[in-house]
Amino acid sequence: MSKITQQLWFEKDMEAALHRYTTLIPGSAVQWRTTLPADSPSGPAGRVTIAGFTLGDQRYLAFEAGKLDSFNHSFSISVECTDQAEIDRLWHGLGDDGVFEQCGWLRDRWGLSWQIVPKCLGEWVYGADREKARRVAEAMLGMVKLDIAGLEAAARGE
Repeated sequence: MSKITQQLWFEKDMEAALHRYTTLIPGSAVQWRTTLPADSPSGPAGRVTIAGFTLGDQRYLAFEAGKLDSFNHSFSISVECTDQAEIDRLWHGLGDDGVFEQCGWLRDRWGLSWQIVPKCLGEWVYGADREKARRVAEAMLGMVKLDIAGLEAAARGE
C-alpha cells in the first residue's frame, strides 16, 4: 500500500515548531533531520532543512526553505481530545503567540491552523439525532475554545 505523508513548509523556525508540536501531542516525535544536499530554488546545498516527524499516529514531512505560500484554513490539523483538561492544555500550548478563532480553531505562531475538539463532538454532530446535532452545532458556533460541559448541556437540550 502507498504511504501517505502530509508536508508542511515553514519559512523559518521549523525546529521550534516541531519541538512544540511533538512535546504537546502524546505519541509524537521527530524521527530524523537532514539538509538538502543540492542547490535548489530555495537556497544553496545544505540550507534547506527537512525533517520527518509524527503527531500521534500521523506522519509528516517538514521543510524549512524560506518564503513560499502561507498556511491557511484549507489545511488544518484536528486533534480529538478526551477531556476538557486536554483541550485546555493543547489550546494554550499551541495557541501561545498565535490567534484564537471561533469553533475550536486556532492558528499557531507559525500560521498553521488547528482544530482542538472533544472526541464526543463528532458523535453528537454526525449522529442520527438531528435535533441534538443542531443544538450541539449551535452551541459550538457560539464558542471560541470548545467547552465540553456546555456542549453536553446542549446535547441534553438544556
